[in-house]
Parts: sequence; C-alpha cells; structure tokens
Amino acid sequence: MTTVLRLDTYRNDSGYPFCPGCGHGSILDSLNQALVTLQLNPAQVVIVSDIGCAGLSDQHFETSAFHGLHGRSVTYATGVKLARPDLTVIVIMGDGGTGIGGTHLINAARRNVGVTVLVMNNLNFGMTGGQHSTTTPEGAVTSTTPQGSLEHPLDICGTVDVNGAGYVYRGTSFDPDLADRMVDAIRHPGFALLDIWELCTAYFVPKNRLGKKGLDSLIDDHGYERGVIADRDVAGYERLYRDQAANLPPRRPARTIPVEFESSIAHPISVLVAGSAGAKVRSATRLGAEAAIRSGLWARQRGDYPVTVKTGHSVNQLVIAPTEQPALPVSVPDVLVLLSADGLRKVGGALESMTPQSVVVTVPDFSNVETRARVVVVDPAGTGDRIPKAHHGLVVLTVALTRLGIPADALRAAARGPFEEENLEAIEAGAVLAQNS
Repeated sequence: MTTVLRLDTYRNDSGYPFCPGCGHGSILDSLNQALVTLQLNPAQVVIVSDIGCAGLSDQHFETSAFHGLHGRSVTYATGVKLARPDLTVIVIMGDGGTGIGGTHLINAARRNVGVTVLVMNNLNFGMTGGQHSTTTPEGAVTSTTPQGSLEHPLDICGTVDVNGAGYVYRGTSFDPDLADRMVDAIRHPGFALLDIWELCTAYFVPKNRLGKKGLDSLIDDHGYERGVIADRDVAGYERLYRDQAANLPPRRPARTIPVEFESSIAHPISVLVAGSAGAKVRSATRLGAEAAIRSGLWARQRGDYPVTVKTGHSVNQLVIAPTEQPALPVSVPDVLVLLSADGLRKVGGALESMTPQSVVVTVPDFSNVETRARVVVVDPAGTGDRIPKAHHGLVVLTVALTRLGIPADALRAAARGPFEEENLEAIEAGAVLAQNS
C-alpha cells in the first residue's frame, strides 16, 4: 500500500518581516491554509512576485518561485503557465504593481490565462514611503497627496471583470472565508483575481485614521461589490492554445535548395542593391541569394526599408562567398546596384567610400553619379523587350551577378514558382545585356 504524505503547512520557518498590524501576514496565512486544503505538490506550485512589501512573500513558502521587476509579475506568470500548463501559478502583487503593470493585468484577464492573482491592496505604496497608488481613494492623505487625493481610484475587479476574467473576488484581509475563496480561485481553470483590501499600518492608517470598519466602509462608499463578482465557465488560454495547435495540419518540410551549378567566385563579395520600396528590390535580391546557393555558395541577405513599406527607399545587402561569412552588414560594398533616387539618398555614404576596384551597376538616370568606383550603365529597355518597371531591378541585378560569376541558369532555376514568367523575362533581358556590357 502506498502511503500518501499529507502536508500540514507550505510555509518555511522564516518569520514575516511586515510591520505590526499589516495585512500581508494574514493574507499569506490564508494562502498557506488554501494550499494545505488543496494538497498540491510544492514543486508544482510557482509563486510569482515583484517589488514592494508584497514582493517579499514568495521567500516564506516551500514552493517554486519567481521574483521579478515591479508590475511585471503577471507577465512572468503568464510565461510560466504557457510554457508549463501543468503548474499551479500564483501571483502575489501589491496595488502599486497593478498600476505599473496594468496592461499585463488586462491582457492576462482578457486571454483568461490560468493563473491566480492575489492583490495585496493597501491603497498606497507601503514600501517606499506611502505615496499614492492607482487604488488610493479620493480624498485620502498620502505622502504625495497631503491635501487629499484628487484621483478616482482604479477598480481592479471591475477592470478584469469587464475584460472577461474567469473568477473575480473582492474582500479584505479580515474575511474569515478568504482561504476558501483562494481555493476556489486556484481551482478555477481561467484567470482568477482576488482584490484583497488591507491596512498599511506604517503609512496609510496613521494619515487616514483607518481601521477594520473603515476599510469596509471605503468599499461601500465607492459602490464596489464584495464577495465573488464573477465565476465564469471558461477554459484557460494555455489549454485552448495547445488544443488548437494539436489540430493544426502537419508542417510542410523545409524546402531544400539543391546545388545544381558551379560558380567561379573564390572570395567573399558584398552586393548592395539600392532602390525604392515597392519595386521588388527585396524579392530580386532574395532570388539572387538563392541562385548563389544553387551555385554552391553561401549567401546572406539583409533588408532595410521604412515603416511606410510602399514609399521611400528599399536597400538590400547580399554577401556571397564560397564559405560561411560573419553576420551583415558590410559598410562598403564591392558592388552597388543603384536603381532609384530613393536608393541613392540612402547609400550616399557607401557610394563615397567605394574604391576604384569596386563597381556601380546602375540605370541611365545615374550614369553621371559621382564615385571613385567604375560605373556600368544598364538600360533595362535596351533589349527591345517591354520589361515592366517593377522588374527593372532584377534586370540590373542579373547583369551584376552574372558578371561576378553567378550562372544565368542558376538565376533561371531560382525563378521557379510564383511570378515565374515575369521573373524569367527580366532574367533573360539581363543575361542579354550582361553579354553586351
């Protein structure tokens, strides 16, 4: 017969460091009582905390723990739960953290990530001097609101409730059933939050003459509902995500680019393609990179374009070499493919730094560009074919790459697939121009 050891406590022997009368200790005692009721494996329980007096809580439990930056505890807990949905994840944070990390709180509630959040709400920043927080009541005196707070407090429960949180509760550290509500929250499969109002005896109580009855009155004065505010039948996001992923079709195997051709390139060469956004600069450079790979070379590509995507510059750098090369970028290219005024404005510095050993391959508009590099002018209309202007970049790049030693057949092979016909027309035009340049 297997003997199951029942745990009588999840606490360690360390004493709480909180001020006399502070509600943190009684809240943690309720959490310990809830864990004893649940009899969870301590190694499978993760208490996540951040900064503040509430952030001292995790060290007093014999469970797994994570301690991080102020206001970010819900984010950390979300990551833990998504990575390990089998774990029980409990967040302990103060009202200061709900303000600093409000967006994390809202989005975890909106997604119904299956974590339990215990908010130790003492209505001020109790660790750093009693400054007002997002939950400080109107008129309350704090070190930063000596004449009384003018701000309307954040309704934590209302905020997560309206965003669909699975379980929402408001009470005080004096509630006799607080441990039972924690049990309900931890068992709930969705996002659960307990807004637990309490007394900060170091700062808030002396300045506002607040006691247990006054705490209850504050809740009533704000018109806040007490007890269980929401208990929705929802599934945790982490489970839904895995169920959805399990039903996805099998991934297509990664496409392998075969080596079909040979190249005479024996050393690394950097090619900078400078044109306008929306003119297929990036796709032309990608096709060139694939042609290099099909020729037995290594290729690296890096693109630069503005957030507007379809206006302004589009600059792509391509490094091809017989062996693997370090990461891009290269400050001065060996070959500059110049296609437009947008591109010229972006690469003016590189153009000035080029040497007589380097080459600029460009269209007739920039035949007189000032540079020490040798200039090769390519007219995409020179073959008589009506190549759309959007494909002029591929025409000029074909000239540059075939002159370097990339076989035209490798470019043709790389053109297979979407837009094959248009790409092949541009490559054929470029191959003809390369022979005549």
